[in-house]
Amino acid sequence: MTNPHFPLCIGIGTYRGGGGAGIATLCLGADGSWRHGEAYAAAANAAFSVYAPRHRLHYIVDEAERGSVGVHRFADTGWEMLASVGVDGAAPCHIALDPTETRLAVANYASGSVALLRLDPRTGLPAGPVQVHANRGSGPNAARQEAPHAHWVGFSPDGQWLYQTDLGTDEILAFPIDAAGTLGAVQRAYRARPGSGPRHLLLHPRLGKRAYLIGELDNTLSVLDRSTGIFVHRETVSTLPPDWQGESIVAHVAINRASDRLYVSNRGHDSIAVFALDDGGAPTLLDHAVTGGAYPRFFALLEDAGLMVVAHEKSQTVTTLAFGADGRLTPTGLSIAVAGAASVIIPEPAAL
Repeated sequence: MTNPHFPLCIGIGTYRGGGGAGIATLCLGADGSWRHGEAYAAAANAAFSVYAPRHRLHYIVDEAERGSVGVHRFADTGWEMLASVGVDGAAPCHIALDPTETRLAVANYASGSVALLRLDPRTGLPAGPVQVHANRGSGPNAARQEAPHAHWVGFSPDGQWLYQTDLGTDEILAFPIDAAGTLGAVQRAYRARPGSGPRHLLLHPRLGKRAYLIGELDNTLSVLDRSTGIFVHRETVSTLPPDWQGESIVAHVAINRASDRLYVSNRGHDSIAVFALDDGGAPTLLDHAVTGGAYPRFFALLEDAGLMVVAHEKSQTVTTLAFGADGRLTPTGLSIAVAGAASVIIPEPAAL
């Protein structure tokens, strides 16, 4: 580990339906033991969050039937809610901040819509009406693709485009954004393989055109090239071992700080697929690391501490994996029960 700050305290977003009590606080001591801290009840169903460094604010979705976004601050005295705003959609599951930290986008899973909120540049708080676009259509998987299901949103590096994945319709959608922050007419940016269920998209932080799309339903990682509002397919690889016979779906994708390792979680196989990325961003599978829990829904890379923290949806546990010098992962054996575990939230990202 490189200068870890112990105790290392993190937040675990939880689902109320799974027994979660808001954001659970976990602190990892220098001796390798976990301890529970006081839970923060004001952030319910915290399935995903994004942090704004300028205002030191956390924007956290409440993935409820009538979804909302809470604006929270973490300080020496703990968490504090500053505002809550509806997103005119159901079950918001993902959230993104534009490069200027003046616009916030939300993917509403159940209503198949994307919402765009304007943020006051002085305070970071929501200001003005919510812009909403609801998609239409379905896919071949009758159980999971009976309707549109927005699952991820993100901005282009210049902030001029908003992208949205739709698990229900096997698409990436693109919206131009004008200087006033108004969503333009939607266009289909990419048609994914039917039944693949696009879940999350990751834009390579150093290679401007390269992007990675994970298919939840077919357990794939697709390499795409981006040009303004269009994505072009380059290759698709499996996130599972070739001999795997059970049921599995993917959940989360992340890239390391050096941009040479990419990680995807498999729910069912209960592993993290580790890919090496070459100078052009092409992936090569290195390993599958066992996560030590059931259904790894979300993970966070704490590289300065040499750890990956994994939140497991079915076993309702949080585990840690240690990074090797080559980017591979080794289970530490640490596991702690967290009811309703859904996401990992770093209260003070600048401290890590």
